[in-house]
Amino acid sequence: MLDQACRQVQRWHASAERSSPLSVAINISGRQLGHPRLVEDLAAVLADTSIDPSLVELEITESVLMDDVEMSADTLGRLHALGVHLAVDDFGTGYSSLSYLRRFPVDILKVDQSFVDGLGEDSSDSAIVTAIITLAHTLGLRAVAEGVESALQLGELRRLGCDRAQGFQWPARPAATTSASCSPPTVPGSRRQRSGS
Repeated sequence: MLDQACRQVQRWHASAERSSPLSVAINISGRQLGHPRLVEDLAAVLADTSIDPSLVELEITESVLMDDVEMSADTLGRLHALGVHLAVDDFGTGYSSLSYLRRFPVDILKVDQSFVDGLGEDSSDSAIVTAIITLAHTLGLRAVAEGVESALQLGELRRLGCDRAQGFQWPARPAATTSASCSPPTVPGSRRQRSGS
């Protein structure tokens, strides 16, 4: 999937006439994270496609990271050295300790959709989202909200200072491709594609 996603970004850039480049977010499974050649394989794909590593975001769920903390920290460090962005996906739904979060060289905390659902209507969801955004910013990370489906949710996220959002709130949807499933733009004015593993 890494190879397919990076090659799709390469094709988008070859055919696109836009001022801002498209990037891709790729979900990484526990099996992939533990693969001994993950870093080397990604480095080879990046070199072969000549895409800017900063246009690639690898998303790893909180629970996968906690399966083997030492291995996760080592692998994430080597991936980060390639220049790709690393995101903790579904943050707040797992069982990670905040002390472990400091050890992982991640760039982004992704607020799970289950917390975004009640924004503006449920005070508990709003409090949790506020706490995650504050934690991310305090650690020097970006906060991204998943599953934004209403103007009310988007307005609340803007008020709370969330850095980015992704979901079906945006009417423009990129054309589907054969190698990656596409999602709406994450920020008005820019587009980010998401590919599953």
